[in-house]
Amino acid sequence: MAAPDSGHESLLAAGLPDIGTLNRLAGEFFSALPGRQAAGGVPVPVNPQPAGMSPPPGALGPSTLASGPYLPPGGGQVPASPQSPANVAASATSLRPHAQAPNGVPDVVVQAAPGYDSRVGGVTLGVPEAAAQPPRGAGGSPYYFLEERGVGATRLPEPPAAATPAIEAPGARSFGLPDGDVLRALLATHAPAPASAPPSSSHYYFLEAASAPAADSAGHPPFDVNAIRRDFPILRERVNGRPLVWFDNAATTQKPQVVIDRLRQFYERENSNIHRAAHELAARATDAYEGARETVRRFIGAGSTDEIVFVRGTTEAINLVAKSWGAQNVGPGDEIIVSHLEHHANIVPWQQLAAAKGAKLRVIPVDDSGQVLLDEYQKLLNDRTRIVSVTQVSNALGTVVPVREIVAMARRAGACTLVDGAQSVSHMRVDVRGLDADFFVFSGHKIFGPTGIGALYGRKSVLDAMPPWQGGGNMIADVTFEKTIYHGPPSRFEAGTGNIADAVGLGAALEYVERIGIENIGRYEHALLEYATRRMAPIPGVRLVGTAHDKASVLSFVLDGHTTQEVGEALNEEGIAVRTGHHCAQPILRRFGLEATVRPSLAFYNTCEEVDRMVDVVRRLASKRR
Repeated sequence: MAAPDSGHESLLAAGLPDIGTLNRLAGEFFSALPGRQAAGGVPVPVNPQPAGMSPPPGALGPSTLASGPYLPPGGGQVPASPQSPANVAASATSLRPHAQAPNGVPDVVVQAAPGYDSRVGGVTLGVPEAAAQPPRGAGGSPYYFLEERGVGATRLPEPPAAATPAIEAPGARSFGLPDGDVLRALLATHAPAPASAPPSSSHYYFLEAASAPAADSAGHPPFDVNAIRRDFPILRERVNGRPLVWFDNAATTQKPQVVIDRLRQFYERENSNIHRAAHELAARATDAYEGARETVRRFIGAGSTDEIVFVRGTTEAINLVAKSWGAQNVGPGDEIIVSHLEHHANIVPWQQLAAAKGAKLRVIPVDDSGQVLLDEYQKLLNDRTRIVSVTQVSNALGTVVPVREIVAMARRAGACTLVDGAQSVSHMRVDVRGLDADFFVFSGHKIFGPTGIGALYGRKSVLDAMPPWQGGGNMIADVTFEKTIYHGPPSRFEAGTGNIADAVGLGAALEYVERIGIENIGRYEHALLEYATRRMAPIPGVRLVGTAHDKASVLSFVLDGHTTQEVGEALNEEGIAVRTGHHCAQPILRRFGLEATVRPSLAFYNTCEEVDRMVDVVRRLASKRR
């Protein structure tokens, strides 16, 4: 057994500083970081609390919530106070640039090429590569996924054939993995069966009347959906023996590996309550939480983190506005306007407010395509209108609502406005200042983040005038039995211990989307929706519900002779997940004479091949109509 100080002696023999010196130097390094201060030996976070939290009069000591600078994006990854050298690496971020390869081989350059992507740099973050493209042939296509013949429609990249990457045998064995012929046999055994292609005169399965998503002619980089799919581990799941097709994205989206890793890192390295930084983990957790608030602000274009309130999701955000702003500003005879497209979460809170205050709820009608009628909306506006609350994208039909015009018309009438962005935020660029709405709300789980977390944007002047809607810790500056002094926004609206870890996970999800580019996502999804619409529309007995010219990735339909439940079950047998029912939007379905639809809803990790699998099932059912 080695002597306890053998490591110390080894360092000295090698001419290196001893362990005590290393620890002292590390402490000095971290204490000298910009923005780091230590009061009485107590670590203080870089970002102890959001602006708006003020200390009670005369309060002193390390637990006092004093104002401080905001973290720049990514700043929460640096420890907030001295720690040992061993902890420096341990507390590094786990936002890895790619997901683990699905075959279980360690994704380390020494052992295996990450993701087995043949493109140079193609594994980085699963982001479409703009620079590394094959050379153009004479008259050939500029897009990497078209062959030299230059066909008229694009073909999404075929997944590479199962093959063993160049792995040194000792390296594989050192990890307890099979190598050589054994590994090749295993890969061949577990490789998914190729999907059958529909009949076509072309060897491209999608070159029929409908065309597959294409890179456009404006010079945008090609979108590599196969690289994106590697970032989502659940897409390797099999259902009923078949590869999972997740077409239930309007209900919830799947999570990339970076979000899963970020949640794990928080609970492993940072878990603590926030804003009372009496120790190192409190500082880390506070920095991570407030860093996520800054990410939300940047993502939706708000002017200040004071305008970003963390909530459980869109439903809670709308209830907050109705019960705080509404209780203060709506009275007898006043009017609240919503559209016929709304989710129940944007109907029920306003009904409750109207009933409590003696106000009226008025509804913007829609045409037969599912688009709102702006002329009719104009007739509803008057000097009694207090708030207009509308969705930006219908969860049941996919209709993209002209919210900018709706907000501008409401403002001219002197009304407040709220935009429900639950279904829009993952498909299109959101700029709340350009939109000019007073409130914007969305849910994290609709944009590849965790459940149970979302955000409310409120114009600062509006939030400042609103009373709290819940009482408790974290939202108060001073409490006596005679009087309570509240913090300013956003803390005034975040009573109690918040959903800290999932807020951090939401920040990771938004950063992931930023790296890919929301415009890239929107272009791909739009082309995929057009492809799916053209494949589904000709099927005998299919009725598409919601055919507005401007739509996001929802394709609601019903099939003659079959209930929506039967269609959903048949799709599930083939591993295809869709939503059936009323989608918490009964009024709009009843506008079309329906109680339920089948609702495939698409995301940027879905493919034309998956659409074809769904179409095959619906065609088979259509041929068996009763």
